Amino acid sequence: MLSERRLEVLRAIVQDYVGTEEPVGSKALTERHRLGVSPATVRNDMAVLEDEGYIAQPHTSAGRIPTDKGYRLFVDKLAGVKPLSSAERRAIQNFLDGAVDLDDVVGRTVRLLAQLTRQVAVVQYPSLTRSSVRHVELLPLAPARVMLVLITDTGRVEQRLIDCSAPIGETVLGDLRARLNSRVVGRRFADVPPLVQDLSDGFDPDDRPAVTAVLATLLETLVEETEERIMLGGAANLTRFNHDFPLTIRPVLEALEEQMVLLKLLGEAKDSGMTTVRIGHENFHEGLNSTSVVTVGYGSGDEAVAKLGVVGPTRMDYPGTMGAVRAVARYVGQILAES
Repeated sequence: MLSERRLEVLRAIVQDYVGTEEPVGSKALTERHRLGVSPATVRNDMAVLEDEGYIAQPHTSAGRIPTDKGYRLFVDKLAGVKPLSSAERRAIQNFLDGAVDLDDVVGRTVRLLAQLTRQVAVVQYPSLTRSSVRHVELLPLAPARVMLVLITDTGRVEQRLIDCSAPIGETVLGDLRARLNSRVVGRRFADVPPLVQDLSDGFDPDDRPAVTAVLATLLETLVEETEERIMLGGAANLTRFNHDFPLTIRPVLEALEEQMVLLKLLGEAKDSGMTTVRIGHENFHEGLNSTSVVTVGYGSGDEAVAKLGVVGPTRMDYPGTMGAVRAVARYVGQILAES
């Protein structure tokens, strides 16, 4: 267990290295921070930190840099979340409040996160599996063709075209629409299937094939596996950190191009506002071993419906990044609750 003084030395090393991009020496630490001890004592503390794997010497200079292990201890014990200023909070709210629909909300969130953190921003669309039904609309397009529109409580809209085996009248369609909404509005997607199983029983035999086709399409939409969508922005920000990545940033960019990698990167969202930080080799994908990933669940209540976050080098302003990501997630959740 490290002493409080050595923890303070580690904190100072992380802060200076993130700020200066240069390996940190004992003399610089004593000049910049009120550690209350001599440079010789700081050198001894740095030797212990190096022996225990929290810092490393990148080359023959006297300076040291944090390791993944050092960043992890910094995040877990030493880093507070930097609060945003009132001006920054107002700017976030004003920018996101201008969104007109869910796509616009996600697009604005990606741009905002990338600008605030100067990292790569990743935002997951609200998951259908965690959504509730707000409204089901059935629109007649032709005598035997119907458009199903499913609107979720998170503002997501799913549309499906249905070709029925026989014409379906507007009266029947209106009746089906009313019955559907009376049963499924406000219900979680997982709870809907048993609620509509017998819905076709109340219709004339001639209308049942068309009604059954509509219900089958609705159920397919509810359980569709290819539902997850991701939006990414700010990849160009990585070019500011070329020297932070061994040899090249290409493996990072290639990893970020893969949809499944991004989904696994964000992880499983459970609690709204819960922050996760994965550092360096804690990331499952080899191409991301030189990065840190900060993610937060967002939603209209305590339960998260999706996650958002940023990807950047391990030499990251963790308190500032965590504060920005949390703040944006909170505002996005408020927008979903009000939509």
